Order: sequence, then structure tokens, then C-alpha cells
Amino acid sequence: MPLRRLLVASAVLALALPGAPTASAAPVPTAPATALWGWPFTGGPTVTRPFVPPPSPYAPGHRGVDLAAVPGRPVLAAVAGVVVFAGLVAGRPVVSVDHPGGLRTTYEPVVPSVAAGQAVGLGTPLGELTAGHAGCPADACLHWGLRRGGTYLDPLSLLRPPRVRLLPWG
Repeated sequence: MPLRRLLVASAVLALALPGAPTASAAPVPTAPATALWGWPFTGGPTVTRPFVPPPSPYAPGHRGVDLAAVPGRPVLAAVAGVVVFAGLVAGRPVVSVDHPGGLRTTYEPVVPSVAAGQAVGLGTPLGELTAGHAGCPADACLHWGLRRGGTYLDPLSLLRPPRVRLLPWG
């Protein structure tokens, strides 16, 4: 606890000083400080296709990450939330979960074992992965997406701490 108090005091002091340099960090989607995010599978899966943000809302891009797995593998909630959709979208089974802070994660192709309106915790099984994700080099791939409102974000950014760089004093 003393280290945490020291860090908070340092941050307050840095913000209070006029002209004080600020720390720079890579943008990370914000969620409540108590939220702990995890992989949608047990263990650290292999990323077969990274997030590629579209330059505009309707332009091409890859609005999530693809994770290699095997059909039938349980897919887990990345953090606590409420299931807002569990069903078919364009013939593919999809589960969507809303989380505090205005974030929504999506998981496909996942045969759901949950229903809309159901509260889930970190690691709660959402369903089973099925084969059929286009472009997947493995037996099956989970497409894991994240967005805030209409803005797509990299879900992997939730799993790593922000990179903070201290700048030299004036």
C-alpha cells in the first residue's frame, strides 16, 4: 500500500505543478480500475491475425484478433459483464458481452451456452468454438472483437499494461 500512496501522491503533485512534463502512454481502452481482463481461452493462445483498424468506419480492416484453437474449445468471458446477444449473425454464431466503461466484446464463431440478459464473470464459459472462420490457418479460430460505441479497438490492449514513459524534467 505505501507504494500505491507514493504513486498517487506523485501523480497529484505532477498535475499540480504548472508546466510540469507529463507521462506518455499508449492508448488503452479504459475500464474500471478493478476490472481484470483475461484471454477468452485458458492459457495464452496463438494470434493468427492481428487487429488492423479501418481508416474510416466503412473501410476495410480487421476489427478484432483471430486466435487459433480447436473446435469444441470453451470460450470464456474476458471480464465481467452482461450478455447482450447470443445467436446467429449472417449465419455465424456470435456472443456479445457489454462491460463497464462502455466496452463490448464479441466472440465468433461460438455456439452459445449463455443467453441475452445473463450476467457473466471473468472466465465464465460463453459457449464452444466451432470451425468456420474464414481465413483461419488452424482447425478453428476465434475472432475476438472489442469496441466502444462505434469505435473498434484492439482487444489485446486489455491484456497488457499501458506503457508509461517518464520524460526528463524541463
